[in-house]
Amino acid sequence: MMDDPYKALGLTKSASQDEIKKAYRKIAKTDHPDLNPDPAAAERFKAASSAYDLLKDPDQRARFDAGEIDAQGQERPQQQYYRDFAERGENPYRQYSSAGYGDFSDVFEDLFGGRAGRGGMGGDFGGAQGGYRRSGAGQGFDMRGQDVRYELEVDFMTAAKGGSTRITLPDGNSLEVKIPEGAHEGQTIRLRGKGGAGYGQGERGDAYLTLHVGDHPDWSRDGNDVTLTLPITIDEAVLGGKVQVPTLSGAVSMNLPKGASTGQRLRLKGKGIRGGDQYVALKLVMPAEIDDDLAEFMEKWRGTHPYDPRRGMGG
Repeated sequence: MMDDPYKALGLTKSASQDEIKKAYRKIAKTDHPDLNPDPAAAERFKAASSAYDLLKDPDQRARFDAGEIDAQGQERPQQQYYRDFAERGENPYRQYSSAGYGDFSDVFEDLFGGRAGRGGMGGDFGGAQGGYRRSGAGQGFDMRGQDVRYELEVDFMTAAKGGSTRITLPDGNSLEVKIPEGAHEGQTIRLRGKGGAGYGQGERGDAYLTLHVGDHPDWSRDGNDVTLTLPITIDEAVLGGKVQVPTLSGAVSMNLPKGASTGQRLRLKGKGIRGGDQYVALKLVMPAEIDDDLAEFMEKWRGTHPYDPRRGMGG
């Protein structure tokens, strides 16, 4: 059991917070079980990790220096209050903070980069998920495998509606991954037991997939609301009427008002992602060719129905 966290890091009480972090990084570089299989090194690393967990928080460090908590982060019994605690049925030895391994992601990110993210060799080493443990005399040690992280690109529709995609892992095995409905950019999916192999009897680590959602030429998204750009013809814009509109769950009929314009937005309530709305942004599309009939009609119409949509614009 570690009694002096400063000694475990090779420091004194006068050490700065930066010196504490540097000392821990130095020990991790030489004694981390992923780098040094010597059981004695693992014990030194375990003690240094507990020390760093205690001292990295300035407030918790101050409480230790003042004698309020011990090296395991537990409250020291206060003699003058023991009777009061006993009478109230409370425990004077209340746990103040975890005496195991805490969040060392800042240190392990520097040391191991992406190999040691939260929950891998950094966050879980020696923690509740069973990171490091001795197997017995002469048997080495058991250690949970490293967590690994991958980037996964999914198309817009798969992310919006949910679905599945098949990936190939570095070991050559393929795996079908379920993409939840409404998956978003940067979302992480955990694949339990699909990370690095463990040491000894240690279980495999996990794999984490960070999603990158592709763009769509006609669709965009804002939270659970989606927007579809819908092309309409001249006659539809002028006369209005019923038009078929694609949605995430299939086409529906929508009433187009007379005199619709490019950029006008109509709402289909509840047709977005998980109860969100779908907005339909209209886009007037001219015919591929302007024939004589259309040109002649517009000439006559313009002569008797002049209007200026640019009136009032500056410049």
